[in-house]
Amino acid sequence: MSAIKLSKQEIKKRRIKDPTEDKILYAVVGTILTLFTIVVLYPLIYVVSSSFSSGTAVSTGRVLLWPVEPTLEGYRTVFAHKHIISAYSNTIFYTVVGTIINLAITLTCAYPLARRDFPMRRFFSLLFLFTMYFGGGLIPTYILMSKIGFVNSRWVMLIPGALSVYNMILVRTYMSSSIPGELLEASQIDGCSDAGFFFKILLPLSKPIIAVITLYYAVGHWNAYFNAMIYLNDVDKYPLQLILREILLASQISLDDMVDVEAMVAKQGLADILKYALIVVATAPILCVYPFIQRYFIKGVMIGSVKG
Repeated sequence: MSAIKLSKQEIKKRRIKDPTEDKILYAVVGTILTLFTIVVLYPLIYVVSSSFSSGTAVSTGRVLLWPVEPTLEGYRTVFAHKHIISAYSNTIFYTVVGTIINLAITLTCAYPLARRDFPMRRFFSLLFLFTMYFGGGLIPTYILMSKIGFVNSRWVMLIPGALSVYNMILVRTYMSSSIPGELLEASQIDGCSDAGFFFKILLPLSKPIIAVITLYYAVGHWNAYFNAMIYLNDVDKYPLQLILREILLASQISLDDMVDVEAMVAKQGLADILKYALIVVATAPILCVYPFIQRYFIKGVMIGSVKG
């Protein structure tokens, strides 16, 4: 038995990892992450550089990394539109107010479904799931919006999508799996009501998942255009995305422009830089929000998706 036993020094040597293997691993991982970062960042850098370049440089493919023949013509054209300011204010209004409505409804729906003592918990869960797979369709929905007076109203951008069942399931799962039931029992012993437990204990402990669904809802409202295109008739109520679409369509070349070659080339160059300027104008504000909630994002998504 003693012959096959290893000494303490031999066991210690076997436990010590070869530093060369670690260096190789770190080098491989670092190389992969660097390449992945380049693949992700280059399109963003190219879009920003093209938006600040001249139309000729973009059309001829001379823009690779940095702006070529820098100009603000694309941004001047975008912000010269008479409805761009109202569109920005409308989109900010839809995003802020809509996200608040979304959070209020989602959290109040998720809380009772996360309570195991809720008598009709299974029934309402199945009812919410049913709406994820079945809908009335566009024409019945339009008739409904018309009957309740939402056509050409700002409410059509806020109320019909007030609840995302997917986000509600994320919040419900987070509450049921991350917040112990003993907290509710302790609060009830101390005389705390359900509303007090919800506002004073549950919501402060649910900051990660609240940050996640806030981002989801805000991005959805910021990019929303379909409901506005179908239900809104007043240009003063249009969100930013519809106005940017009009600007882009107005810059397209028609067959009548084929007579003047120089004008056609100039308009094509303007259309090219407009595409990239519109992307920056539409995405930059919402991208600025992400760094403030990044620390909650991964934690909230991972915890909220552990159980169904």
